[in-house]
Amino acid sequence: MEREEREVLFARTLEQVRGMAKEQGNCIGRKQVREAFEPLKLEEEQLSLVFDYLAKHKIGIDEPADPDEYLSDQERDYLKDYLESLEKLPFREKDEIEALTLAAMSQDPLAADWQAKQQLTEAYLKDVADVARLYAGQGIPLEDLIGEGNVALAAGIEMLGSLERADQAPGMLMKLVMDAMEEYIRENADSERIDRKAAEKVNGIADRAKALAEELGRKVTPGELARETGLSLKSIQDAMRISGYRIEDIVYAEDGV
Repeated sequence: MEREEREVLFARTLEQVRGMAKEQGNCIGRKQVREAFEPLKLEEEQLSLVFDYLAKHKIGIDEPADPDEYLSDQERDYLKDYLESLEKLPFREKDEIEALTLAAMSQDPLAADWQAKQQLTEAYLKDVADVARLYAGQGIPLEDLIGEGNVALAAGIEMLGSLERADQAPGMLMKLVMDAMEEYIRENADSERIDRKAAEKVNGIADRAKALAEELGRKVTPGELARETGLSLKSIQDAMRISGYRIEDIVYAEDGV
Protein backbone atom coordinates (compact mmCIF):
# COMPACT_ATOMS: atom_id res chain seq x y z
CA MET A 1 0.00 0.00 0.00
CA GLU A 2 1.41 3.39 -1.04
CA ARG A 3 2.16 5.86 1.75
CA GLU A 4 -0.33 8.43 0.46
CA GLU A 5 -3.04 5.78 0.13
CA ARG A 6 -2.25 4.55 3.65
CA GLU A 7 -2.56 8.08 5.08
CA VAL A 8 -5.94 8.56 3.39
CA LEU A 9 -7.18 5.23 4.73
CA PHE A 10 -5.93 6.08 8.22
CA ALA A 11 -7.76 9.43 8.23
CA ARG A 12 -10.93 7.84 6.87
CA THR A 13 -10.82 5.06 9.47
CA LEU A 14 -10.25 7.53 12.31
CA GLU A 15 -13.30 9.51 11.18
CA GLN A 16 -15.36 6.31 11.02
CA VAL A 17 -14.27 5.39 14.55
CA ARG A 18 -15.28 8.83 15.84
CA GLY A 19 -18.64 8.45 14.11
CA MET A 20 -19.12 5.02 15.67
CA ALA A 21 -18.30 6.44 19.10
CA LYS A 22 -20.77 9.28 18.60
CA GLU A 23 -23.56 6.80 17.84
CA GLN A 24 -22.65 4.89 21.04
CA GLY A 25 -22.88 7.86 23.36
CA ASN A 26 -19.32 9.08 22.79
CA CYS A 27 -17.86 5.74 23.84
CA ILE A 28 -16.11 2.96 21.95
CA GLY A 29 -14.49 -0.36 22.83
CA ARG A 30 -10.80 -1.12 22.36
CA LYS A 31 -11.78 -4.20 20.36
CA GLN A 32 -13.86 -2.06 17.99
CA VAL A 33 -10.92 0.29 17.43
CA ARG A 34 -8.49 -2.56 16.80
CA GLU A 35 -10.88 -4.19 14.33
CA ALA A 36 -11.42 -0.89 12.48
CA PHE A 37 -7.67 -0.36 12.03
CA GLU A 38 -6.88 -4.02 11.30
CA PRO A 39 -6.38 -3.44 7.52
CA LEU A 40 -3.58 -0.96 8.33
CA LYS A 41 -1.66 -3.43 10.53
CA LEU A 42 -0.73 -0.76 13.07
CA GLU A 43 1.94 -1.36 15.70
CA GLU A 44 0.91 -1.18 19.38
CA GLU A 45 2.65 2.17 19.71
CA GLN A 46 0.62 3.55 16.81
CA LEU A 47 -2.60 2.20 18.29
CA SER A 48 -1.72 3.86 21.57
CA LEU A 49 -1.57 7.19 19.75
CA VAL A 50 -5.04 6.50 18.32
CA PHE A 51 -6.42 5.83 21.81
CA ASP A 52 -4.71 9.00 23.10
CA TYR A 53 -6.31 10.97 20.27
CA LEU A 54 -9.77 9.59 21.09
CA ALA A 55 -9.36 10.35 24.79
CA LYS A 56 -8.26 13.89 23.96
CA HIS A 57 -11.51 14.33 22.04
CA LYS A 58 -13.54 13.24 25.10
CA ILE A 59 -14.34 9.77 23.74
CA GLY A 60 -14.53 7.10 26.42
CA ILE A 61 -12.61 3.87 25.82
CA ASP A 62 -14.62 0.80 26.97
CA GLU A 63 -16.63 3.03 29.28
CA PRO A 64 -18.21 6.49 28.97
CA ALA A 65 -15.91 9.41 29.76
CA ASP A 66 -16.85 11.66 32.66
CA PRO A 67 -18.60 14.54 30.83
CA ASP A 68 -17.98 17.00 33.69
CA GLU A 69 -14.24 16.39 33.96
CA TYR A 70 -13.37 19.22 31.59
CA LEU A 71 -15.85 21.79 32.93
CA SER A 72 -14.50 24.87 34.67
CA ASP A 73 -15.97 25.89 38.04
CA GLN A 74 -17.82 28.69 36.27
CA GLU A 75 -19.26 26.25 33.73
CA ARG A 76 -20.34 23.85 36.49
CA ASP A 77 -22.19 26.70 38.21
CA TYR A 78 -23.80 27.74 34.93
CA LEU A 79 -24.87 24.16 34.16
CA LYS A 80 -26.34 23.71 37.64
CA ASP A 81 -28.41 26.91 37.31
CA TYR A 82 -29.45 26.05 33.76
CA LEU A 83 -30.62 22.53 34.65
CA GLU A 84 -32.50 23.90 37.65
CA SER A 85 -34.32 26.31 35.33
CA LEU A 86 -35.30 23.41 33.06
CA GLU A 87 -36.83 21.58 36.02
CA LYS A 88 -39.54 24.25 36.04
CA LEU A 89 -40.76 22.99 32.65
CA PRO A 90 -43.45 20.29 32.58
CA PHE A 91 -42.14 16.72 32.54
CA ARG A 92 -43.20 14.84 29.41
CA GLU A 93 -43.79 11.10 29.42
CA LYS A 94 -42.57 9.04 26.47
CA ASP A 95 -46.04 8.64 24.95
CA GLU A 96 -46.69 12.38 25.27
CA ILE A 97 -43.41 13.18 23.49
CA GLU A 98 -44.42 10.78 20.72
CA ALA A 99 -47.80 12.54 20.36
CA LEU A 100 -46.07 15.92 20.18
CA THR A 101 -43.66 14.53 17.60
CA LEU A 102 -46.51 13.29 15.42
CA ALA A 103 -48.16 16.70 15.62
CA ALA A 104 -44.88 18.39 14.63
CA MET A 105 -44.44 15.92 11.75
CA SER A 106 -47.81 16.77 10.20
CA GLN A 107 -47.59 18.17 6.68
CA ASP A 108 -50.89 19.99 7.21
CA PRO A 109 -50.05 23.55 8.35
CA LEU A 110 -53.28 23.66 10.37
CA ALA A 111 -52.59 20.35 12.09
CA ALA A 112 -48.92 21.13 12.83
CA ASP A 113 -49.62 23.01 16.05
CA TRP A 114 -46.89 25.57 16.86
CA GLN A 115 -47.55 24.97 20.54
CA ALA A 116 -46.78 21.26 20.10
CA LYS A 117 -43.46 22.21 18.47
CA GLN A 118 -42.63 24.54 21.35
CA GLN A 119 -43.44 21.85 23.92
CA LEU A 120 -41.43 19.28 21.98
CA THR A 121 -38.46 21.65 21.86
CA GLU A 122 -38.65 22.12 25.62
CA ALA A 123 -38.73 18.34 26.10
CA TYR A 124 -35.33 18.01 24.41
CA LEU A 125 -33.51 20.93 26.07
CA LYS A 126 -31.92 18.78 28.77
CA ASP A 127 -30.68 16.37 26.09
CA VAL A 128 -28.97 19.29 24.35
CA ALA A 129 -27.25 20.25 27.62
CA ASP A 130 -26.07 16.65 28.07
CA VAL A 131 -24.59 16.64 24.57
CA ALA A 132 -22.87 19.99 25.19
CA ARG A 133 -21.09 18.49 28.23
CA LEU A 134 -19.47 15.96 25.88
CA TYR A 135 -17.89 18.78 23.85
CA ALA A 136 -16.60 20.77 26.85
CA GLY A 137 -12.91 21.50 27.23
CA GLN A 138 -12.28 22.38 23.59
CA GLY A 139 -11.97 26.13 24.04
CA ILE A 140 -15.67 26.92 23.66
CA PRO A 141 -17.74 28.03 26.69
CA LEU A 142 -20.42 25.53 27.67
CA GLU A 143 -23.04 28.27 27.47
CA ASP A 144 -22.18 28.88 23.80
CA LEU A 145 -22.33 25.16 22.99
CA ILE A 146 -25.78 24.88 24.58
CA GLY A 147 -26.91 27.97 22.66
CA GLU A 148 -25.74 26.52 19.33
CA GLY A 149 -27.37 23.20 20.18
CA ASN A 150 -30.68 24.84 21.02
CA VAL A 151 -30.70 26.71 17.72
CA ALA A 152 -30.07 23.44 15.87
CA LEU A 153 -32.80 21.73 17.91
CA ALA A 154 -35.37 24.39 16.99
CA ALA A 155 -34.42 24.08 13.32
CA GLY A 156 -34.64 20.30 13.54
CA ILE A 157 -38.16 20.44 15.01
CA GLU A 158 -39.22 22.29 11.85
CA MET A 159 -37.73 19.49 9.73
CA LEU A 160 -39.56 16.61 11.39
CA GLY A 161 -42.06 16.48 8.53
CA SER A 162 -39.41 14.74 6.43
CA LEU A 163 -39.44 11.67 8.71
CA GLU A 164 -41.54 8.58 8.16
CA ARG A 165 -41.80 7.52 11.81
CA ALA A 166 -41.88 9.36 15.13
CA ASP A 167 -39.23 7.10 16.64
CA GLN A 168 -36.69 8.49 14.14
CA ALA A 169 -36.96 11.97 15.66
CA PRO A 170 -34.58 11.66 18.67
CA GLY A 171 -31.73 10.35 16.54
CA MET A 172 -32.19 13.00 13.87
CA LEU A 173 -32.49 15.86 16.35
CA MET A 174 -29.44 14.89 18.40
CA LYS A 175 -27.35 14.39 15.27
CA LEU A 176 -28.25 17.93 14.17
CA VAL A 177 -27.31 19.20 17.63
CA MET A 178 -23.95 17.38 17.59
CA ASP A 179 -23.16 18.53 14.06
CA ALA A 180 -23.93 22.14 15.01
CA MET A 181 -21.64 22.02 18.04
CA GLU A 182 -18.81 20.39 16.09
CA GLU A 183 -19.13 22.98 13.32
CA TYR A 184 -19.09 25.80 15.88
CA ILE A 185 -15.94 24.37 17.45
CA ARG A 186 -14.28 24.07 14.01
CA GLU A 187 -15.22 27.62 13.05
CA ASN A 188 -13.79 29.03 16.26
CA ALA A 189 -10.65 26.91 15.90
CA ASP A 190 -10.16 28.36 12.41
CA SER A 191 -10.73 31.86 13.77
CA GLU A 192 -8.16 31.29 16.53
CA ARG A 193 -5.60 30.10 13.96
CA ILE A 194 -6.19 33.22 11.88
CA ASP A 195 -5.86 35.43 14.95
CA ARG A 196 -2.68 33.64 15.99
CA LYS A 197 -1.12 34.10 12.54
CA ALA A 198 -2.06 37.77 12.57
CA ALA A 199 -0.47 38.21 16.00
CA GLU A 200 2.69 36.46 14.84
CA LYS A 201 2.86 38.77 11.82
CA VAL A 202 2.44 41.91 13.94
CA ASN A 203 5.00 40.73 16.49
CA GLY A 204 7.51 39.93 13.74
CA ILE A 205 7.17 43.39 12.19
CA ALA A 206 7.32 45.02 15.63
CA ASP A 207 10.56 43.18 16.47
CA ARG A 208 12.17 44.29 13.20
CA ALA A 209 11.01 47.88 13.76
CA LYS A 210 12.38 47.89 17.31
CA ALA A 211 15.78 46.60 16.19
CA LEU A 212 16.07 49.21 13.44
CA ALA A 213 14.82 51.99 15.74
CA GLU A 214 17.48 51.11 18.32
CA GLU A 215 20.13 51.17 15.59
CA LEU A 216 19.02 54.58 14.29
CA GLY A 217 18.17 56.05 17.68
CA ARG A 218 14.65 57.04 16.61
CA LYS A 219 11.36 55.68 15.34
CA VAL A 220 11.34 54.47 11.75
CA THR A 221 8.98 54.98 8.87
CA PRO A 222 7.33 52.07 7.02
CA GLY A 223 9.45 52.86 3.95
CA GLU A 224 12.71 52.75 5.91
CA LEU A 225 11.71 49.48 7.52
CA ALA A 226 10.92 47.99 4.12
CA ARG A 227 14.24 49.13 2.61
CA GLU A 228 16.41 48.02 5.53
CA THR A 229 14.79 44.65 6.21
CA GLY A 230 13.71 43.51 2.76
CA LEU A 231 10.11 43.19 3.95
CA SER A 232 7.43 44.30 1.52
CA LEU A 233 5.80 47.64 2.27
CA LYS A 234 2.40 45.95 1.99
CA SER A 235 3.21 43.41 4.71
CA ILE A 236 4.36 46.23 6.99
CA GLN A 237 1.23 48.26 6.29
CA ASP A 238 -0.95 45.19 6.88
CA ALA A 239 0.71 44.64 10.26
CA MET A 240 0.22 48.31 11.13
CA ARG A 241 -3.47 48.07 10.28
CA ILE A 242 -4.00 44.78 12.15
CA SER A 243 -2.37 46.25 15.27
CA GLY A 244 -4.60 49.31 15.12
CA TYR A 245 -1.53 51.41 14.28
CA ARG A 246 0.02 50.72 17.65
CA ILE A 247 3.45 49.34 16.75
CA GLU A 248 5.51 51.52 19.04
CA ASP A 249 8.65 52.02 16.94
CA ILE A 250 6.97 52.95 13.63
CA VAL A 251 6.13 56.52 12.66
CA TYR A 252 2.63 56.64 11.20
CA ALA A 253 3.15 59.27 8.52
CA GLU A 254 3.34 59.40 4.75
CA ASP A 255 6.62 58.00 3.52
CA GLY A 256 7.72 58.41 -0.04
CA VAL A 257 9.10 55.06 -1.12
